[in-house]
Amino acid sequence: MGKHTDSTDSKVLRRIRANKRGGVFTPDSLTDLGTRRAIDLALMRYRDSGVIRQLARGLYDYPRIDPQLGPLQPATDDIARALAGRDATRLQPSGAYAANLLGLTTQVPMKVVYLTDGRSRTIQIDKRQIILKHTTPRNMATAGKISGLVIQALRHLGQKNVNDKVIAQLNRRLDADARRQLARDIRYTPAWIADIFRKITGNPGAT
Repeated sequence: MGKHTDSTDSKVLRRIRANKRGGVFTPDSLTDLGTRRAIDLALMRYRDSGVIRQLARGLYDYPRIDPQLGPLQPATDDIARALAGRDATRLQPSGAYAANLLGLTTQVPMKVVYLTDGRSRTIQIDKRQIILKHTTPRNMATAGKISGLVIQALRHLGQKNVNDKVIAQLNRRLDADARRQLARDIRYTPAWIADIFRKITGNPGAT
């Protein structure tokens, strides 16, 4: 585009390329590069020229390109991280998405919910709806750990639906390190999930 190397346009492009293809970002992640208006104009120009893609209002990606399929859809986790922002915000997959990640359900949900200690947000991307839901510090105590994923998956399934088959699936999925993590985090679980953690870890006396 013939922009000066110190211009906001050039700085934005360098940042986008540095994050490599597949990266998802918002204008908020670029505020150190210039004024908000200059950043918005740069993104609009790069969008119009096809360098980046606008996924939704205020959300962009530098898409991976498949030789046959063309631009690929970004990963759900990458979208969620971009929505969470630049702050030290934590995310925890929950609901049907958590169950799917653990192989407890085969259906990939079109509505994906993440618990967060940041602000709540909802965004629609094609048929996918991604929801960041603000929650309590206790619910975020295990965020980013395998124990947090198991807790949220079990909450989604519900106590009545967690049978021997579900426990066997978790046993196959969790390695020794994961079991130790569950044992450490049992104090953050409801009583019925604590019982399941004890079965999985083989430690009936864990508290």
